[in-house]
Amino acid sequence: MTVRLTLLCAAAPVEHDVRFGADTPLDERALRAVRAVTAALPTAACYTGPSQRCRQTAQALGWDDAGVEPALRDVDMGRWHGRTLSEVAASDGAGLAAWMSDPEAAPHGGESVGQVCHRIAAWLDALPADTGRTAAVVEQAIARAAVVHALGAPQRSFWRIDVPPLSAFQLTGREGRWNLRMGTVSTAQAYGGA
Repeated sequence: MTVRLTLLCAAAPVEHDVRFGADTPLDERALRAVRAVTAALPTAACYTGPSQRCRQTAQALGWDDAGVEPALRDVDMGRWHGRTLSEVAASDGAGLAAWMSDPEAAPHGGESVGQVCHRIAAWLDALPADTGRTAAVVEQAIARAAVVHALGAPQRSFWRIDVPPLSAFQLTGREGRWNLRMGTVSTAQAYGGA
């Protein structure tokens, strides 16, 4: 049997300072955006990453029975947790450059990109063959890691994958062989864009 896993990137508050590892609650505009895409998503067994943002997105989708999956947690940002990109660039520019160019680097004392990619690859490949249709709300980094694994892409391509809030895609496969199927969920109007 083929696993059909839809990954949906969690919604994000529309206006806030992006901080590494910060779990900012969703604002009303973000929740409206989630509700706007609900009909476009498949009905399936559901998982969510443990962050507040993932859980709120799942709840706004009506996925009240979504199981919290610890393997889908965001990147451990170590000493950089709660700091903005500009703060880290100012205080540890060399470390930031290393982290974004070397998948094995973890200058912040947390997880490297390579470690995140391995964690998500292990979770995907451990899904039972009879899983069937499944959906999960995940953080951007987790979505990137899943795409890297599905395509067999080098881990350095992690940063080349743009994953906007509420973007969705499907992975189909089993036992370590995955295909990427792009979704059709439109979020521009949901967030009030053009």
